[in-house]
Amino acid sequence: MPGPAWLILPTYNEVENVDPLVRAVLPVLAHAATDGHRILIVDDNSPDGTGDVADRLAAEHDAVEVLHRASKDGLGKAYLAGFDAALRGGAGLVLEMDADFSHDPGDLARIIAAAEGADLVLGSRYVQGGGVVNWALPRRVVSRAGCYYAQAVLGLRQNDLTGGFKCFRREVLEAIDLPSVHAQGYAFQVELTYRAVKAGFRVVEVPIVFSERLRGQSKMSPRIAVEAAWLVPQLRFRTRGR
Repeated sequence: MPGPAWLILPTYNEVENVDPLVRAVLPVLAHAATDGHRILIVDDNSPDGTGDVADRLAAEHDAVEVLHRASKDGLGKAYLAGFDAALRGGAGLVLEMDADFSHDPGDLARIIAAAEGADLVLGSRYVQGGGVVNWALPRRVVSRAGCYYAQAVLGLRQNDLTGGFKCFRREVLEAIDLPSVHAQGYAFQVELTYRAVKAGFRVVEVPIVFSERLRGQSKMSPRIAVEAAWLVPQLRFRTRGR
């Protein structure tokens, strides 16, 4: 292992999910991350009390800490704040996952294991063995079309470019100029993978099954999809000549 594994969990109004998720994740990380582990909850001042639950978890578990942000400022900025804290804290691996059980905590072990031979690991819905459950057809179409669109525009071969279940070696985050990343949602996930590929890092995909949340309200909106469609071509032009 390259060093401690830090899992970044951005939260906004996840009061029903954050406690059971952290309790499910902790034993998986303890077993899989042999150089140590940490969970960083990044809460955007959730009005439903998510931040208070996160503080109680941090008081109960030494491996959990909380970063409170002043307001809801977008998923991308929440992740960037978490990445910065993880790198300053000495993380060797930095992981992303959703805080609503859409990603199976048990899959963390396979993703961490895959990082032994890769710089960036993508939990992929769109490789053999992966998939989605409990999604309506329109959402399936939008998600799959978004990946095809990003592949075509950016010339990428990775199959799942919009997913948020990832593991970065610290060297990747240090190399891809995080302060200049401004995208949110789908576009944020596409941009990080694109920058890693352009920088020459090895990217692998591990099959996962994505499940629609059972509790709480989805943060997905048409605005996020529109932003991705508009920003993806700009990624190519901004990185041309680098």
